Amino acid sequence: MSKFIYADNAATTSLSPAAFEAMKPYFSEFYGNASSLYKLGGQSQKAVDNARAVIAECINAPKPNNIFFVSGGSEADNWALKGAAELGERKNKKHIISSKFEHHAILHTLEYLEKHGFEITLLDVHENGIVSPEELDKAIREDTALVTIMFANNEIGTVQPIKELAQIAHKHNVLFHTDAVQAVGNIPVDVQDLDVDMLSMSSHKFHGPKGMGALYVKKGIRLPNLIHGGAQERGLRAGTENTPGIVGMSVALKEAVEKIPEKNARLEKMRDRLIESLLKIDRSRINGDRIHRLPGNVNMCFEGIEGESLLLMLDLNGICASSGSACTSGSLDPSHVLLSIGLPHEIAHGSLRLTFGDENTEEDIDYIIKTIPPIVERLRSMSPLWEKIVKENS
Repeated sequence: MSKFIYADNAATTSLSPAAFEAMKPYFSEFYGNASSLYKLGGQSQKAVDNARAVIAECINAPKPNNIFFVSGGSEADNWALKGAAELGERKNKKHIISSKFEHHAILHTLEYLEKHGFEITLLDVHENGIVSPEELDKAIREDTALVTIMFANNEIGTVQPIKELAQIAHKHNVLFHTDAVQAVGNIPVDVQDLDVDMLSMSSHKFHGPKGMGALYVKKGIRLPNLIHGGAQERGLRAGTENTPGIVGMSVALKEAVEKIPEKNARLEKMRDRLIESLLKIDRSRINGDRIHRLPGNVNMCFEGIEGESLLLMLDLNGICASSGSACTSGSLDPSHVLLSIGLPHEIAHGSLRLTFGDENTEEDIDYIIKTIPPIVERLRSMSPLWEKIVKENS
C-alpha cells in the first residue's frame, strides 16, 4: 500500500517541526528544574515564563498569569468543573448546566459531581448541533454555580455561540467555562471578547506535544488547589514544570494562530467539496450545521453499514479516519453526540469523521472522493440492514 492520508486531526496532530526543535534544548542542555534558584534552573523558568506570555497573547488573555499549565484538555476540564463546583458549594449553589454532546472529560466529571450532591442539567443541542441561548437562559436557576458548554464539538465540528452563552450566564451572575480543545489553534479565540471565565485547551490538537494543556482563568476567580505540594502554578497545581512540553506548546500555538486565516480558507474549500461529493451517495447525510462548523470537519452517516467496517476498509486503502471521538474508539455503542442530535441507533452506527489539517491537500480529497463510494457500495451489498432499507423504500 503506497497511499497514506491522515484525516483524523481532531484525534491528534503531528508535532510541528518548529515546536520539536524548540523543545530539544530543554531535554539536554537547559534541563534544570524551573523552580530552582541557580542559573540552570533560571533558564528553564525564563522559558516557562516566556511560553506563558506567548499563549496568553494567542488567546488575548489580559495577563500571562491567567494561564495555568496542566497535562491536557481532560485535566483542564476536571479542574474547571470541580473547582467551580467547590466555589459554588460554599455559596450553597449546587446546580451545573452543560449540554448533551460534551466531551466525556466533561460528562464523566459531571457524573462524579452528581454523585456528590450536585444537580446536573444537560441542554439539548438539536438536529443542527447548536445549543440554544434561549434554552440556557430558561435553565439557569438561583442555585446555578456553573455553565460549561464546549466551544466546538470534537465529533461533528459545530461551533457554539460562546459569546452569547457567556453573556447569558453572567446576566445571572453564573460562572461560564468552555472546553475549547477543538477550537484553540483552529479558529480565532479571544477570551476577552468572549468574556469567558475559564477555557480549556490541549496542545496536541494544534501540532504541539502530547501531555500538555492549559486552563485560562479570568482574574478574580480563585480556583481551589488541583494538586497539593509545591508552589508551582501559583501554588494551585504542584509538580515540576514540564519545560520542554510548555515550550513546544507555545511555539506550536503561535504558529497555528498565525496560519489560521490562510489555512481555514483552504480547509473550508476542501471540506465543502468533499461534503458535496459524499452527499451524492444514496441515503447519506451530513451531521451538524453546514455553516457553523470547524473548517476541517466532515462528519457523515451512511445508512445500512457499520462505521467500524468502513474504518477498517478505509485503513486498508491508506486513509486514517474515525467514527467519533478517539477517547471512545474502543466502544461498540453509537456516538452519544450523534444520538444527541436525534439520529436513531441504526443510522448513528454508520458514521464517519474526517478531519483535516495543515498537511492535507486537494489531492487527498480527490482520493477520498474516489475511494469511499465503492467501499460503501461493497459494505451495503453484504448488509442485511441495507437490504431491508431497500425493500422498505421500493
